[in-house]
Amino acid sequence: MSAEAGGTSPRVPLDRADVRVRHEAGLAGSLRGFVARVRAGDLGALPVVVGLVLISAVFQSLNPVFLSSNNLVNLLFDSATTGIIALGIVLVLMVGEIDLSVGSVSGFASALVGVLWVNQGWPAAAAILVALAAGGACGAVYALLFNRLGMPSFVSTLAGLLSVLGLQLFLLGATGSINLPYESALVDFGQTLVMPHALAYALALLAGAGLALSGQREALRRREAGLSAAPLAGIFLRAGLLAAVLVLVVWYLNLDRGVPWMFALFVALVMAVDYALRRTRWGRAMAAVGGNREAARRAGIDVRRITASAFVLCSTFAALGGVLSAARLASASQQAGTGDVNLNAIAAAVIGGTSLFGGRGSAYAALLGILVIQAIASGLTLLDLSSALRYMITGGVLAVAVIVDSLARRSRVSHGRA
Repeated sequence: MSAEAGGTSPRVPLDRADVRVRHEAGLAGSLRGFVARVRAGDLGALPVVVGLVLISAVFQSLNPVFLSSNNLVNLLFDSATTGIIALGIVLVLMVGEIDLSVGSVSGFASALVGVLWVNQGWPAAAAILVALAAGGACGAVYALLFNRLGMPSFVSTLAGLLSVLGLQLFLLGATGSINLPYESALVDFGQTLVMPHALAYALALLAGAGLALSGQREALRRREAGLSAAPLAGIFLRAGLLAAVLVLVVWYLNLDRGVPWMFALFVALVMAVDYALRRTRWGRAMAAVGGNREAARRAGIDVRRITASAFVLCSTFAALGGVLSAARLASASQQAGTGDVNLNAIAAAVIGGTSLFGGRGSAYAALLGILVIQAIASGLTLLDLSSALRYMITGGVLAVAVIVDSLARRSRVSHGRA
């Protein structure tokens, strides 16, 4: 017996019960919905993906070596160190704050590893753990100054930049540099170790399968709650495209050395942080605090604890980035963490799509943003252009990213999506 004959009507999803609102359905409807979201200012990763494609096309046309597998492998090695620091910046920006000391913290961590491991004879693992703990302690101090004394994060972390840099110079002493053992596992990890080719292919396929499984579970939960869900055909299409792209990338990298383990670690951290931000109560609280601190407090969120966790994680990631940078260079020096490390880490987070206004961001912003930054640096190096030009171009890209973020925020407000 049909629904009409029985006097009942087909069940309408709760979020589509209002007939005054146009609701899209099917694959074509999903595409139209995506276009509508972009027009409303919900850009997601679209600007940075388009920018990365344009940057790659320009540099490839100027120097055919740019997209060679060898250059891309080196690019991934170099991206991991600053990318991990940028991942911490994403977290602190999510709560509407900033950390200007990440470069100094990374340099201090590298110096601490060099002193404890090489000069004092500690096991490398113990030296690394102490360096990470020292980085977390820096973040805890910033959180204390912010939560208890009301010191703006801009001021406290600027003071931390100078203080921690002084500690770094003190540790390294008159020599100013400590060489790490070239035959050590840490240096090999930072310079040469790559994933077995078969494992890289397996993980690429697993990423596509994971996306399909996650989307299917999300659709099932929404249907059980009486809400509309994405069509399974669209879910499996996106998963298949992701797997195909990743397999193609892995194949191309394997023409040279392969996928660096250090970059794999960076991607694993990005995935873990992304899961925490999207699927846990802590992640939802991070977005709520960044969106409206007072509203989050009235909703029962421990704003101080959430803010403290962001500062501590940011400094810990900065310390880890410093340790990996020392492994990459096989040394800890007074120049570590200085120069453009702060600029690149903050720029990567913002260029990748994390909002400077707080409350909006993604762990993948660090991944996409650092690829843009490193692509610019690699392309200009191949063209044998000066560092001055690299600073100007990176600054221009950062300015464009902030303008896009500001305009998108205005558009979301006008469309009721903010």
